[in-house]
Amino acid sequence: MPEEKEKIFDVAVVGGGPSGMIAAARAGELGARAALLEKNNTLGRKLLLTGKGRSNLTKAEFSPKELVKKYGREGGFLLSPLSVFGVKETIDFFEKKGLKTKIERGKRVFPQSDKAGDVLDVLFDYLKKNQVKIMTNSEVKEIIRHKKSISKIVLKDDREILAKNYIICTGGKSFPGTGSTGDGYKWLKEMGHTIVKPRPALVPLKIKEDWPKKAQGLSLKNVELTIFQNGKKKDSCFGELLFTHFGLSGPVVLDLSGEIGELLERGEVKLSLDLKPALNFQVLDKRIQSDFFKYKNKFFKNCLSDLFPQKMIPVIIEMSGINPLKRVNKINRQERQKLVRLSKGMEMTVSSLLGFNLAIITLGGVSLKEIDSKTMKSKLVENLFFAGEIINLHGPTGGYNLQLCWSTGYLAGQTAAKSNTSK
Repeated sequence: MPEEKEKIFDVAVVGGGPSGMIAAARAGELGARAALLEKNNTLGRKLLLTGKGRSNLTKAEFSPKELVKKYGREGGFLLSPLSVFGVKETIDFFEKKGLKTKIERGKRVFPQSDKAGDVLDVLFDYLKKNQVKIMTNSEVKEIIRHKKSISKIVLKDDREILAKNYIICTGGKSFPGTGSTGDGYKWLKEMGHTIVKPRPALVPLKIKEDWPKKAQGLSLKNVELTIFQNGKKKDSCFGELLFTHFGLSGPVVLDLSGEIGELLERGEVKLSLDLKPALNFQVLDKRIQSDFFKYKNKFFKNCLSDLFPQKMIPVIIEMSGINPLKRVNKINRQERQKLVRLSKGMEMTVSSLLGFNLAIITLGGVSLKEIDSKTMKSKLVENLFFAGEIINLHGPTGGYNLQLCWSTGYLAGQTAAKSNTSK
């Protein structure tokens, strides 16, 4: 009988990622008998990959109204979770548990140690301190629903987990090697929830043209990338871009990738790269004229190093159509202005997104219309709660998506622990 009793809980959390860990530990902190189910043999596999292994904990934007603007049209959904456990609470939470933090460029918050493993250690200690039953190697086979409530979870090895309340934190489909294989979508769809089609987001792009490959490995800062479809501007992003052997990566590309994925379903997507967004056409033209005067007796190929990185120069020369061995003082106005236009708009065609294997997060998930933002509770199933990437909300790179996990996870754990819903 003692073994059987171990399987009955107040709160059962499925998914041992950032949102699941904080949800289970918060429930335990409030006195609930909590269990955390994880199909891997360890917790937090994907957390260890965040921030390139350094874990970008959050964004140091302390105004919730400003912060939610970065989560797109439905970002307002996060206002309630942020009011309970926002950016300040997140930083204080880790600091009070002994993890010193620092704020870097772009208001990105990291552990001072630059180790994602230290973040995982804090969460693991939080779970242990609050007596959460950690159940690794516990893959869910099915979730049994009776009328409007979940009655139990059946694991692959046929163990059964019974709880008063259940929190689904299984994430999306990005980095499937960490265990995020989209399992939660199937269960929730069977329970009547609407699943907005999952797409890879914060993911690199394949480009049809060959020229980006010629600059592979080159990282450009302070550039602007603009999306076009059917000749109309759809969006743009300023920041850092990286050329790769398949096309493009880097923060500006990752942040636009979700929208590009949606647009690709409607037709061809074009990109325009502005290498000099701080200079308008006239100012850049004058700058180039000044450089041409400075290098007036040199070949064209030898007069561009003040304007462009060395690796970019052969690409610029080829795309400009100007003979590399032409003397600069022989370049006419028409050729010079073509160079200006090229610098302000290097065009590319998107072939595809790279897919879930290289996506940082998943776009799509449980429809927000079916979740109460004040509690993270399902509006369809009485004892079901959600947290993290499983819901249809995501932000750009830079700590936004981990903050989404902390805020929704903490709130879900808190309300599930306080709820009197019976099995």
